[in-house]
Amino acid sequence: MRVLLLGASLALILAGSAAAFDIKSGVTKESGPFDLFKFGFKAYKNGQKEDAVEAYRYAAEKGHTGSRWALANMYAYGDGVAKDDFEAFKIYNEIAAQGVEPGSEDTGFFVNALLSLANYYRRGIPGSPIKPDLSQARQLYFQAASTFGVAEAQFQLARMILAGEGGTANIQQAKKWLNQARKSGHAGAMSVFGNVLFQEGQTVRGLAFMTAALDKCTAKECVWMQQLQEQAFSVVGEEDRRGAVALSQEFARGVE
Repeated sequence: MRVLLLGASLALILAGSAAAFDIKSGVTKESGPFDLFKFGFKAYKNGQKEDAVEAYRYAAEKGHTGSRWALANMYAYGDGVAKDDFEAFKIYNEIAAQGVEPGSEDTGFFVNALLSLANYYRRGIPGSPIKPDLSQARQLYFQAASTFGVAEAQFQLARMILAGEGGTANIQQAKKWLNQARKSGHAGAMSVFGNVLFQEGQTVRGLAFMTAALDKCTAKECVWMQQLQEQAFSVVGEEDRRGAVALSQEFARGVE
């Protein structure tokens, strides 16, 4: 799972990108970590992924967090290198272990590393020492959700709390995190929040949230959200359906 917290700020940082990784550019393995990072980013954007990997590795060895993060992503998705989740895990773990200063420009990298580690602990990595550890996954989601207010972390934490994964199930706590995430525009959180309300007997309001979520979801997400909404729609009367559709339009306008 990619978490896109860095796009706009990264583009600004790299506006003055480096030239080619050759004698003309002056960028070599001995260059400073940020110059190597800039070169690696430009090489990646130009499809020169082998050069990007090399530059990121040199910069990572010099302690550059952004390069570590970029390299970990390439291993995680098999992008320019052979896919290696355990190698990605180790690099993400290095980022998380070094911590982050409040307000640091490395905050986005750190949060992405927390989420990636949580995802790995949730399912484990076959053929590696990393086994499923739901308690650790839940703790990492909680850190990203509470300290950094990340909607995806709030959503995943809520799902684990609802299912009692890695700890005690608690519907009220789950609703709190779902509510925070959906207020940030997280479509999945809005859908699940609506379903919880629906199951609690708040038929129209719950169905309205599930319906409104369909206007916010990606094509992939919409599949399960639509199934959830259609299942609820099928067991209510026509009056509740009309009420839910009307209320969902109000939610879309920001009226609750």
